[in-house]
Amino acid sequence: MLLAAALAPVAVAADEDTPQQGSRTRHSSDGVIGKIAPKLSPRAKAPTTRVLSVWPVAPGVTVTSFDRIDARGNVRGYVAAVDLDEPGLSMDYLGADTVRTREAVSTMVEREGAVLGVNGDFFDIADTQAPLGVGIGRGPGVVHGPVEGWNAGFWIDRAGKPQIGELAVKAKIKQRPKLRLANYNSPTVAPGSIGAYSPDWGYTVGARVTDGQTKRVREVVVDRGRVISNRTRLSTGREIFGAVLIGRGKGAEQLRALRKGTRITVRPRVAGRPPVAITGNKQLLDEGVRTVVDDREMHPRTAVGIDRDTNTVFLTVIDGRQSFSRGYTMVELANLMLEWGCEDALNLDGGGSSAMAGLLPDGTLGVLNSPSDGSERKVPDGLQVVYSPPVG
Repeated sequence: MLLAAALAPVAVAADEDTPQQGSRTRHSSDGVIGKIAPKLSPRAKAPTTRVLSVWPVAPGVTVTSFDRIDARGNVRGYVAAVDLDEPGLSMDYLGADTVRTREAVSTMVEREGAVLGVNGDFFDIADTQAPLGVGIGRGPGVVHGPVEGWNAGFWIDRAGKPQIGELAVKAKIKQRPKLRLANYNSPTVAPGSIGAYSPDWGYTVGARVTDGQTKRVREVVVDRGRVISNRTRLSTGREIFGAVLIGRGKGAEQLRALRKGTRITVRPRVAGRPPVAITGNKQLLDEGVRTVVDDREMHPRTAVGIDRDTNTVFLTVIDGRQSFSRGYTMVELANLMLEWGCEDALNLDGGGSSAMAGLLPDGTLGVLNSPSDGSERKVPDGLQVVYSPPVG
């Protein structure tokens, strides 16, 4: 979509979409309750937009920064348009050293040699630090994810096309298909089920993955493809070399049969086997239709959207909790993604986690937005844009 058209003023959604006062939506990992947006009068003036800067980060990648003023106040935003048809341009999962490690987005972008990156999934900020949903990278494959419960996702399919919809990890034990795994490198093993942990998790963390449950639990340690221990106590600080299976309740009873020497191979996968994927909490747009109704809390925001006609991905960060930028509601964020021509869009972690890092107009790497904590919050994952000039 042309820039002028993308930033053309449109009216913010009317307040008949505002939910009841008691309803709550999870907006950010930090759990901060945002300021409530004032109700809009039907006679409110349409927002006005001022483009601050537009620059190419790499061939096929353009960043636009802008200020918008409307009846609710000032907002500052950043939109990176990524043309996936550009030769040499690709996207990938952006992750820290382990699933439970947190790093600044700019640190991860610099290490990976990417041209741009944004923060990703919501995460267990008060305990394990691990992402709540699905993460898949071109190198490591499936890194983490639950079978159900946090599955609204963005992915690149095997044909190189971006998609937004439902994702779920289907992890299984090759030799014991009847032992169904509910989680793979997730912050919590679902009650009555079995979770698996790989070297990507790092070290065991005891009852932190069982919500503090220490009875009717079981830990099975696998090394070099075979069970080396099976016990009813959960270890802490043990480095994972092969796999660790954690069972709760019925899941613990099922693991009891795995004796030392039993061959075990954990195989996580996602339907369609996408090479890249990440999840968020809410799909904002579905085939051009807004799917969120929360027009109350204003927060810093991060989102990813798709324009299928042009095979373009839009990475968006909205500043908030600051005097120059109030933040957006979910409805306002969905409306912005519509303005940019997105048919589908996904809300990622917001609040103090919202960050966009990439190449500045002078070619140096920096943080493009103004994180609400005053500096970048360390996060476990995100999305990165990589450019490798075609050879020949």
